[in-house]
Amino acid sequence: MPEVSVDINGRKYRMACEEGQQPHLLSLAERFNRQIDGFKGTFGEIGDNRLTVMAGIAILDELGEAERQIAALKRELAQLTAAGEALAREAEELELKFTRRLNDAARKIEAISTAIDETGSAPTG
Repeated sequence: MPEVSVDINGRKYRMACEEGQQPHLLSLAERFNRQIDGFKGTFGEIGDNRLTVMAGIAILDELGEAERQIAALKRELAQLTAAGEALAREAEELELKFTRRLNDAARKIEAISTAIDETGSAPTG
């Protein structure tokens, strides 16, 4: 299993990961370290453990917000899908009604045409 060395708050940590995941793990570590550096800039040196815990909680807060947004988007997608399906059903119903009316009109036109033909071809007396 491959290992990578990450730098978190000025300390090196060796971590194992799955093959091919090294760049991803390094990217995550860099992001986490930026969070810690941000807290250092805001609060100063308040202790490694406190900085790490604060960064972890802040990231979990971001994750929680992202999860809430995903859930809201899923609900919205479900509503839009249901509305789209309802519109599709309504369009099918309108198409069927139109087809029936068009067929009725065609039958009436044919009946009129037949009546005209019969009237025009009747022997005169």
